[in-house]
Amino acid sequence: MIVNLHERYNHYLHTDKKHDHVNERVISYGWTDDGKNITGYYVLTENYKLFYNMKERLESMEEWKSD
Repeated sequence: MIVNLHERYNHYLHTDKKHDHVNERVISYGWTDDGKNITGYYVLTENYKLFYNMKERLESMEEWKSD
């Protein structure tokens, strides 16, 4: 199953809509890989980086702070 990240998250970038898991604005998003294959995607919010697998299940999250 291919996730359309642009369709799912682009509208977050241009509004005050907040991500459901952390109630924060989305700053960026993109794909993750293992060097050969796409393994999932990430969503960067104001304070967290959330990692999802290709089944759109949240795998992990880590704190993130911009400089």
